[in-house]
Amino acid sequence: MNITLRIWRQVAAHETGLYESHNLKNVSSDLSLLEVLDQLNERLISTGERPINFDHDCREGICGSCGFLVNGQAHGPRSATSVCQLYLREFSDGDVLTLDPWRAQAFPIIQDLMVDRGAFDRLISAGGYCSTGTGQAPDGNALPVGRDQATSAFNTATCIGCGACVASCRNASASLFVAAKLAHLGQLPQGQPERAARANAMQNQMTAEGFGSCSSNLECEAVCPQEISADWISWMHRERRS
Repeated sequence: MNITLRIWRQVAAHETGLYESHNLKNVSSDLSLLEVLDQLNERLISTGERPINFDHDCREGICGSCGFLVNGQAHGPRSATSVCQLYLREFSDGDVLTLDPWRAQAFPIIQDLMVDRGAFDRLISAGGYCSTGTGQAPDGNALPVGRDQATSAFNTATCIGCGACVASCRNASASLFVAAKLAHLGQLPQGQPERAARANAMQNQMTAEGFGSCSSNLECEAVCPQEISADWISWMHRERRS
């Protein structure tokens, strides 16, 4: 198939960016979009041009490293999919794919499609962990956890921190990310001692990082690769008041 990639190119955060188009011919529809970018970069390097910068790591949809907008949609048109698992067969021959980095004040552009998501790390540092001293590791069955409770906690713990929720929210809110991190600890007995302090600390840090408030348009839920429910945002706000 033949496709055109219209890619945002920006050398650094303080530089002016622009779109650069590349026509690719006879590309296999079985390639992922990241594999297509790899091929394009090989072509650019062979002609002495600067390759396109983009984040990636596991390429299995579990690490959260990759992520950008494809025709204005975070991770592209396929639901419950990270961009590394988006294949060209999702598109039609002759399509033009516009690739943009996450657009958010809290995610400054590093170069091209790569942004600095260090704000997420600082949110976790603000309270997304259990620091209560436990001595030696307790037996796995010492703290009974119900099946439904464990399943619910695990479902929120599947958040991979890709940032799609932020990039898709009109207010660039990190509410779904923070809610997921609070919920997977707040539902388990190990997370109870610091539950209230954790909720306050992480939500205060979210504001300090420049993330906006929840826009309530549920786009975060729609683009989440792990399909985490936006209902947890309401749960998060109740945690702060408790």
